[in-house]
Amino acid sequence: MTDGPDSRVLILGIGNLLWADEGFGVRALETLQRHYDFPANVQLMDGGTQGIYLVQYIRDSDVLIVFDAVDYGLPGGTLRIVEGDEVPKFLGAKKVSLHQTGFQEVLALAEMMGDYPEKLLLIGVQPVLLEDFGGSLDPLVKAQIQPAIDTALSYLDSLGISASRREQPLQAPVQAAGTIADMDLYEQERPDASRACRTGDDRVLQSAEFQVAYRPADIEGMSVALDHHLDPYRSTPNQTATNKAEE
Repeated sequence: MTDGPDSRVLILGIGNLLWADEGFGVRALETLQRHYDFPANVQLMDGGTQGIYLVQYIRDSDVLIVFDAVDYGLPGGTLRIVEGDEVPKFLGAKKVSLHQTGFQEVLALAEMMGDYPEKLLLIGVQPVLLEDFGGSLDPLVKAQIQPAIDTALSYLDSLGISASRREQPLQAPVQAAGTIADMDLYEQERPDASRACRTGDDRVLQSAEFQVAYRPADIEGMSVALDHHLDPYRSTPNQTATNKAEE
């Protein structure tokens, strides 16, 4: 590992912006990037739910800082810091989404390949609400964005790595990524519950057009397309008989 200010640092925000507090990690990363500038050896990345595709970035880092929503079993909105070997345990003990299992696997794969960060810091917040499709962060969780950022900056400072606050924050890339790239705009433009579903739309589920029933398909007279490209690898009755005769 390269010690001190020359360490290769990856700051990663993981989560899903479409599921309320599940987006905490990405929102914290976005806020950090828009308001702070870092030296060239520090990389900030929106990891989303990419899972295994992040492994090479993990392998290339000496220091890894992760922002995420983590079910610690604590009151909603609680910020908790975990370091070193304890990080994978907390990412999978009570997973709040599929991406956490995937990220555990990423860390395990990086370690198996012999390239694992020397320093690992998880900055996690206990979610309040997850099953709110299209929702933004709960106020208790949103209030932890700046404390989470302050924690990351303090940790980097202890390693001799300093960030500088931008005089003018970067603009959110709304034109390229859409309204979701700007948390405030995303919250302002969200349709109300009467116009957009949250956890399941009763207008669909209770509709006469929505019926769950066993409806067998009538395939008499229908042509069924087969994957003929696999024919060379199939054994026909004649081939089987020939093979047995040859034996």
